[in-house]
Amino acid sequence: MSMTMRFRRTSKPEDLRFERLHHMQSKARHGAAYASERFGPTREMAATRMLEARGWTAPRLESAAGYFESHLAPRISAYLTDVARRIEPPRPSHRVRNIAIGALGAFVLVGIAGALATRWYVMQDMDEVDEFLEAAAERAETEPIRSS
Repeated sequence: MSMTMRFRRTSKPEDLRFERLHHMQSKARHGAAYASERFGPTREMAATRMLEARGWTAPRLESAAGYFESHLAPRISAYLTDVARRIEPPRPSHRVRNIAIGALGAFVLVGIAGALATRWYVMQDMDEVDEFLEAAAERAETEPIRSS
């Protein structure tokens, strides 16, 4: 008979299994009671020390936050803004459009100036015509009409 067959056929009695299980459970209970006895004050001490550590840490965190807000954050912000400007693509040049708009504006100004000058000259001519007509009317009243 092979060795495997022999182990398969032989099995531990059911009582032995339960006995070992109960023994291990009682050892676990005993260990838990011992740990509770031994480490109970340690838990309270750790809780106290944790509160002390939190009390010590809180003001330091507040001062670090104040430093970050007042000194470090503006530097980081300026650095990030500078990097953003560096990587931003250049704006397209509108040189031709700007020249065209400037030339159009110049032409409009020259046109307006020409129109004003023309109007001024027309008014000067009208004043001269009015003066001529007035002078002619005065001559006509003072000189007799000649017949040819």
